[in-house]
Amino acid sequence: MAALTISFIVGVIGNVVAMLVFLSPITTFRGIVKKKATGNFKGIPYICTLLNTSLWTYYGLLKPDGLLITVNGAGAALQVIYVTLFIIYAPKDSKIKHLKLVGILNVGFYGAVLLITLLAAHGSLRLTIVGFIGAGLTLGMYGAPLAVMKNVIVTKSVEYMPFWLTFFLFLNGGVWTVYSVLVKDFFIGVPNAIGFVLGSVQLIMYIIYNNKSKSKKLSMEKLEEEGSPDLVPGAVEMDKYNEEMMMKKERSLNEGGSLPKPTVLKQVSGKEMYSVTDDESKKGGAAGGSGMV
Repeated sequence: MAALTISFIVGVIGNVVAMLVFLSPITTFRGIVKKKATGNFKGIPYICTLLNTSLWTYYGLLKPDGLLITVNGAGAALQVIYVTLFIIYAPKDSKIKHLKLVGILNVGFYGAVLLITLLAAHGSLRLTIVGFIGAGLTLGMYGAPLAVMKNVIVTKSVEYMPFWLTFFLFLNGGVWTVYSVLVKDFFIGVPNAIGFVLGSVQLIMYIIYNNKSKSKKLSMEKLEEEGSPDLVPGAVEMDKYNEEMMMKKERSLNEGGSLPKPTVLKQVSGKEMYSVTDDESKKGGAAGGSGMV
């Protein structure tokens, strides 16, 4: 009786944490709706979570388990909203891609599971089939955010790795692992234990790259406050040189009315060289002299 009470309490906590997981993308989608664009956010995690919650709702009906039905039913409804919003605001090529995934996974695959288990399987076999599939999809739900980790490593930024989703996935995996031990349910335990580990890795990565992002931002702000000359050494000297050259060129054009006249060279004693202008050459040797003195 005591064990049943503890498992119920842990299950209720698991429901609360799972709902926080399902609600955590609200901030993300509020930004998407405001910008009317999905940016670099990925829609695959929400499609996978929709399939996952739908199957666990079915599993809860078969077992039955009221705690699983409640949280996963609410989660499935929220995922439908997220997926719909993502498809609405995604670029055309991404929109088509995600619509195909929804058709394949959430309609085709889920429909096939329902038909096969209802028509061809009975009793414990039906529960086993749905349990195995649900366990695999739970791993997919926990692993889907790992796709974002590549962007985090490349950009060294956690902008597209929502903290609250990462944190609550980590917490969700831990709570449901404890619940699975108490109720002795292998299908709930294994994927959530692995999810707990994956959530830990993602959380650690978030902390590391979030600190790097803050350090980089502070460095850039400091440089901006000190002024742009510090960003490019020698920029002031180069600007002064360019200004002087432009002033000389303008002065020459204003004085002569045209471009500076080209110079010619004369040889002195076969060694020394000096330059004269075209006007001087006309006065001294325009009759076809060779320039030799």
